[in-house]
Amino acid sequence: MDHIDRALLARLQEDATQPYAALGQAVGLSAGAAHERVRKLKERGVIRRTAVDVDPAAVGSGVLAYVMVDSTSWMGDSAREFAALPEILEAHVIAGSASVLVKVRTATTEQLQDVLRRIYAVDGVSGTQATVVLETFFERPLSPLVADGT
Repeated sequence: MDHIDRALLARLQEDATQPYAALGQAVGLSAGAAHERVRKLKERGVIRRTAVDVDPAAVGSGVLAYVMVDSTSWMGDSAREFAALPEILEAHVIAGSASVLVKVRTATTEQLQDVLRRIYAVDGVSGTQATVVLETFFERPLSPLVADGT
């Protein structure tokens, strides 16, 4: 991956609906060359998917919590159980005092409480510690430009 690929990724993260002509112009390529580069980035799995960034509060998911999940056993094989809970947006096996960290979005704290109950039902879970977010200063996508220093 070179600096042009990284520049294309940065532009696509800003707006994935840009025409290839605009992408190419921004990085010094023709529309066809930009299209081919993007196709190869998808083929190699660098671009995993194209998505829409939705305002969670606008769709009734304004409560954000990060939950540390304690366990009595190794949780590395429990991905399917966590993925079955639609309110869990991310789940990570972690090192430290807890075994798993999950990111949860719900409409209300009562719904968050219900999610916590369902997390307890996952085999091996012995406890949870939830941190509710009061305000988000910012969220940013991974910068493809940081790796090469540009």
